[in-house]
Amino acid sequence: MRYAIEIRVLNPRSHIADRRSRSRSTGNPFRMLLLAFSFLLVACGSTPPPQSPGYNSTNDKRQKKSAPYEVHGKRYYPLSTSAGFVQRGLASWYGRKFHGRLTANGERYNMYGRTAAHKTLPFNTYVRVTNLSNGRKTVVRVNDRGPFVRGRIIDLTLTAANELVMADDGVVPVKIEALGYVKKKRKAGKWVREYVKPDSYQLGDFTIQVGAFAERENAMRLHASLSRRYRDTTVQIFDRGDQRFYRVRVGRYSHLDQAEAGAERLQKKGFPNAFAVARDR
Repeated sequence: MRYAIEIRVLNPRSHIADRRSRSRSTGNPFRMLLLAFSFLLVACGSTPPPQSPGYNSTNDKRQKKSAPYEVHGKRYYPLSTSAGFVQRGLASWYGRKFHGRLTANGERYNMYGRTAAHKTLPFNTYVRVTNLSNGRKTVVRVNDRGPFVRGRIIDLTLTAANELVMADDGVVPVKIEALGYVKKKRKAGKWVREYVKPDSYQLGDFTIQVGAFAERENAMRLHASLSRRYRDTTVQIFDRGDQRFYRVRVGRYSHLDQAEAGAERLQKKGFPNAFAVARDR
């Protein structure tokens, strides 16, 4: 389980998390040796690397919720819906140094596009950003995680920063409003964008994933331990194509909030990687 914690910390490929982790690891032989050893443990161990939480289709109505993640010792829980989301705080921007790097949802960062990093909004949420210093506005799409700096709520591309006239200032106070997902509609012979509010995904069929293992024996040991204390403990097989994994899951919930509360309780009881997921149909 401890190795899985290390993997999850590295899961959000944020520009800021990447920058800080790189600066801490450079030039430290002991840290490099420890890192190499941890990769060896992962390769030989029982916990698979997590899949990217990304979801790349901007034309699909369903805004997929990514799994919880941890950065600099703090755990973040991405929202299940962006409906009604409004927030005030500081905006910053990131540019050439990160141009072409992978964002948290697996896309390539384009400093000339109109995208943004936010800590918890669902990927592909379109957000209206208003510069409270001058009233200028722009609309961006969330495709990255961050910024992980106190007080900052959104990181923008250079293009978006220029539209807000904030590129020279660097950091400005803003208000952000979630618009929803984009649906293209033909109007007067032309294709136009239409912002549609997302559905709520609070109601459904949910469970809690406690661990995932490449070795069936390890999954069965955890299953045996959990089944003595919790109901509805199961082991589900996931075939990735190149490797098979065994997912250990606990409980059954009809409301997402209940499942997430149950996951938090399990985290406090020694299962830090527990998180709520939709039950497989």
